[in-house]
Amino acid sequence: MQNTKKYYMPAEWETHERTFIEWPVRESLVWPDNYDQVVNGYRNVINAISQFEPVTVIVNKDTREQASELTGDNVTLMEIPHNDAWCRDNGPTFVYDQNYSLLGINWEFNAWGERFTPYDLDNAVASEVLANLDLPREDGGLVLEGGSIHVDGQGTLLTTRECLLNKNRNPHMSQEEIENRIKPLLGVDKIIWLNHGLYGDETDGHIDNIACFIKPGVVLIQTCRDPQDPNYAISQENLEILRNAKDAQGRPLEIIQIDQPPARYYKDIRLTLSYLNYYIVNNGIILPVFGGDAADTDKQAIELMAQLYPDHQVVTVDGMDLIKEGGNVHCITQQMPSRKFKPGEQL
Repeated sequence: MQNTKKYYMPAEWETHERTFIEWPVRESLVWPDNYDQVVNGYRNVINAISQFEPVTVIVNKDTREQASELTGDNVTLMEIPHNDAWCRDNGPTFVYDQNYSLLGINWEFNAWGERFTPYDLDNAVASEVLANLDLPREDGGLVLEGGSIHVDGQGTLLTTRECLLNKNRNPHMSQEEIENRIKPLLGVDKIIWLNHGLYGDETDGHIDNIACFIKPGVVLIQTCRDPQDPNYAISQENLEILRNAKDAQGRPLEIIQIDQPPARYYKDIRLTLSYLNYYIVNNGIILPVFGGDAADTDKQAIELMAQLYPDHQVVTVDGMDLIKEGGNVHCITQQMPSRKFKPGEQL
């Protein structure tokens, strides 16, 4: 039966009460020998965010002490067993109901199409977080990761067919059925479907690596200038889709392009480097940069973010500490909006 409730998912740039991050689990890493580097990456992101807003770090019992020692002020710990540490994807999606009260959507999580096992603890993280917060829970009823969706706060959602329609997620559901399920849960009237995410993205093309809203009606997209690079054809196709799209308010989209960093490899595997995997906090932008041969595109990205978010302080972190595991700053974070709804957009 189709869900007839109408919720509202606020845009990421609306006021946060706090950010959630899960502490890394050595056993889940693709490259366990890099554990110390990964921990350093998480610590740097946590301490950067905590300058702007409170951070709750979800820990396992055996990592509580380590997390406590390595994080600073404005950080609290919440002990919830978890297999892996990608809170964007297995954490709750926070929404408001018609009474402007906060609740959480608990999607099914199957570790990106059962790419990694086990994931039973991760599938329970969202409901455990909501129980700890004493917030109501609405079960989403389908497999969905938070990194696969991005909203403008005015009824429009961006996603990719490569991910949301992948047969390793919801093989029994059509595009129309998926739309009918998620629209009322997120307060969305219009879904703009890109076909593909970045080349080689092991999440099957999450939107948070390739395109996002920076405000209603304006989309930032990472593009490629080298016709020999697989991302060239992908970005050209995505640009064409966005140029022909209108948002839920009937507006054509303003499109801003950002150059991708140079291709980089680890153990002969191409890494999914993206400046789009930044995270908006209260009055700040946490931006991954990559150094070395990416110095020029790093500089361009920093300058562009300062222009796009003039009221925010841009703080950079070394994205190489995280990307070898397949994700970056946005992937490890999950924003919790303010419990006190401040109407800036229509519900």
